[in-house]
Amino acid sequence: MWRGLGLALALCLLPFGGTESQVQSVRCKEAPRWHIQDQEPMLNSLGRVTVVALLQARYHWKYVAAYLLEDLRMKLESEGFSSISYIVVNHQGNPSQLNFKQLKDKVSENITVYQQEENQKDVWTTLNGNKDDFLIYDRCGRLVYHLGLPYSFLAFSYVEEAIKIAYCEKSCGNCSYMEMQLPVPN
Repeated sequence: MWRGLGLALALCLLPFGGTESQVQSVRCKEAPRWHIQDQEPMLNSLGRVTVVALLQARYHWKYVAAYLLEDLRMKLESEGFSSISYIVVNHQGNPSQLNFKQLKDKVSENITVYQQEENQKDVWTTLNGNKDDFLIYDRCGRLVYHLGLPYSFLAFSYVEEAIKIAYCEKSCGNCSYMEMQLPVPN
């Protein structure tokens, strides 16, 4: 019981890394508009909880996050959490572009991996994100959680719990896309 309470408290207060007023100014706002080439991934995800991972395909150990994200997706799906969009946005820099294929190969077709162009407006900056951040949006595209390190490390349960909260609760109020498809316990 205490572990769950501690986790809930950490999810409510810590991941934003700021004061109470900063948390309220970010949480539940609609995702800023961003695109990669001619696609707008957030518009394509409306109606589903959306997980956006900001990963950098540059170092071999960074692919571990892609493996763990795939494992988390499969775990949640087996628990009945369906209709979740998983999006990875690779870093904009040249070393990341050179390793894009390796990053993309670490996940299934159920996780979309996007490569930014060097000359486009940086998506990470638009999202106010950093390397290894996870942004969790509700079905209406409103930010429920923005998790940075160490809370975004997938060996911990913060990202998983944040996804479940966005999926099951109305943290940001009613949503016209809300279809309460609660998972059936195993």
